[in-house]
Amino acid sequence: MDQLLVTAASGMKSRMDSLDMHANNMANSGTPGFKTDREFYNLYDQSLPMVERQYTDFSQGGLLSTGNPLDVALNGKGFFALNAPSGIVYTRSGNFRISTSNQLETKEGYTLRNVLDSGKPIIVDPMQKIDIGKDGMVRQGGQDLGQLEIAQPAAPSDTLTKLAGANFALIDKNGAAPQADVTTEVMQGQIEQANVAVTESAGKLVGVMRQFEMMQKAIMLGTEMNKQMITEVAKPN
Repeated sequence: MDQLLVTAASGMKSRMDSLDMHANNMANSGTPGFKTDREFYNLYDQSLPMVERQYTDFSQGGLLSTGNPLDVALNGKGFFALNAPSGIVYTRSGNFRISTSNQLETKEGYTLRNVLDSGKPIIVDPMQKIDIGKDGMVRQGGQDLGQLEIAQPAAPSDTLTKLAGANFALIDKNGAAPQADVTTEVMQGQIEQANVAVTESAGKLVGVMRQFEMMQKAIMLGTEMNKQMITEVAKPN
C-alpha cells in the first residue's frame, strides 16, 4: 500500500473531525453557557496523525449583565439540574422562561429542579416579580417558592457527555449522582457567555481547511505518480 496515500488519507480524516468540531464551536459562540470542544492528537501505527479524542473545556465564560430577571448565571463550577424527557440533564445556560404551566423552564422546555421538593418543577406567578437569591432561592412577594438545584459533577470531563447546545448528561446514569454545590453563586439578571474564543477558533478553522486542501493535493499527486509508474513499467523495452 502506498505510504504517501495512506498518510494523506489519515491526515484528511483527522482534519475532517477537526473541521466539524471547530465549526460547531463557531456555530455556538452565541449560545449562553456553551462549553467549547478541543482536540487531543496522537500518532498511531506508521506515525499516522489522528484525533485521539475530543474533550470539553469547562472553564467559565464571561458573565454578561442583561437586567432580565429570568436570566441567571452561575459563578463557580456548578450546573443547573434540569428535568428532561430522558432524565436529569445539566447545563450552564441560564436564559430561562415561564412555561404555559407557570413553571420555570429552559428554551428546550426542560424544567428547573426544586431541591426543596424532590426535584419537582418550580411554579411561579407570571404576574409577579421574581427574585432569585445567590443561593438559588426563588421568591415572590417575600415567600420562598423553591430553590434551584445546583449540582457539581465529579470530574465533569470524565462523567459528563455533551448533548445538543449547552446541555450535558451523565455518561453513567447508574453511577454516583452529582453532589449538591453550595459554593457556586447564582447571579440573577446575568448570563454566562460561551467560552469560545471566536478569533482563535476562526483562525484554527481556516488553518485546518488549508491543511485539508494540502492533503487532497498530496493524494492527487501520489495518484498521478502511481499512474505514471504503472505506465512506465508497462512499456515494452
